[in-house]
Amino acid sequence: MRFSILLPTRDRLEYLRLAVESVMRQDFEDWQLVISDNCSVDDIAGYAESLADPRIVYRRTERPVPVTENWNRALALSEGEYVIMLGDDDALLGGYLRRMDDLIGEFADPEVIYTKALLFTYPGVDPARPAGFLMDHGCAEFYGAGSAPFVLDSERALAVVRAAMDFRLRFDFNAQFALISRRLIEQLGVYGDFYQSDFPDYYSMNAAFLEARRIVVDPSPRVVIGVTPKSYGYYHVNDKESEGRDFLGGSRAPAAIGTNINVGWLSAATALERGVAGAHGLAVNHRRYRFVQAAYVYQRHGAGTAAPGELRRLERELPLPERLAYRASSAALGLVHRALPARLQVAMIGLAHRLVGQLPPVDPEIVEGRYDDVLAVCEERSAPAARAAPGHQG
Repeated sequence: MRFSILLPTRDRLEYLRLAVESVMRQDFEDWQLVISDNCSVDDIAGYAESLADPRIVYRRTERPVPVTENWNRALALSEGEYVIMLGDDDALLGGYLRRMDDLIGEFADPEVIYTKALLFTYPGVDPARPAGFLMDHGCAEFYGAGSAPFVLDSERALAVVRAAMDFRLRFDFNAQFALISRRLIEQLGVYGDFYQSDFPDYYSMNAAFLEARRIVVDPSPRVVIGVTPKSYGYYHVNDKESEGRDFLGGSRAPAAIGTNINVGWLSAATALERGVAGAHGLAVNHRRYRFVQAAYVYQRHGAGTAAPGELRRLERELPLPERLAYRASSAALGLVHRALPARLQVAMIGLAHRLVGQLPPVDPEIVEGRYDDVLAVCEERSAPAARAAPGHQG
């Protein structure tokens, strides 16, 4: 079997149907779809049975399990030579599997094929864009300006993982960006499960980049990443940190101060350091982790959006020299910020983000209020031949 599409899900049948449809519309037939149902109340089993397709594997857990465990369950049920993890609110653009098969042949069986994506936020998710929006998604600095696929230099791959251990995002870690070979997954088995930590894609993507002998980059969007009111991304956008942690069902340790994105990132980086990253001489930069979390909390404090006691909790967790330095810097920046006119205040905030350096500058074109769901995006953004392929209704 050529491809396995992993599709973990829990109580999002209305979105799962669309993700499955995007797979069944593919014009390449040699695939397996693994639906790993995390103890849903929704009748996922009845839906899967109604599809009556032997290529679809369905299993349900007897109790709710953490996201990472459910991802590993899906992987264990798969058989394909290549694997992609697809969220139940995501979609494969038309022609995805055929394009991947072509690249596998053209580049002599690479271990990783890394693409761009489209990000689609459903209406009602982002308060800044309540009608929903679509944009090109992919911050990787190695994409370049061209559109032709190429083999990524191994030193470049190592450099972006080194940046990840330093809490600098130089490529996207979302699992939907990469098709991974079975042999690489098995090779990484010496370090434990392929999906580890509270943020399993942060772990697996960086592990794959470290160990792959050949990474092919296809700098064109091939998947749609959906963000719905039932997604982790919703909690992140709407500043609902505790609800987001509950959604993932990860570590039960007391919540650390700062954004949960960085907490999950630290969880993945720590797991990497214990295994494959440590084998490559990479370690977690804990001082920089404290810096990016401090920058987040001080920014919230300055904007008046921090929770009661948030700043005090942060400062108790910081070593004394860092606490004094951050406190003084925050006070000085606050004075300067208040003295500036409004337009310069905005510019100063942008400069502060660049100085923190966690996220690369991106300026994608954003289309608002045009699409109802991920399949509507697929209909318009897939290649013409792929759009013409027959669909299978479920």
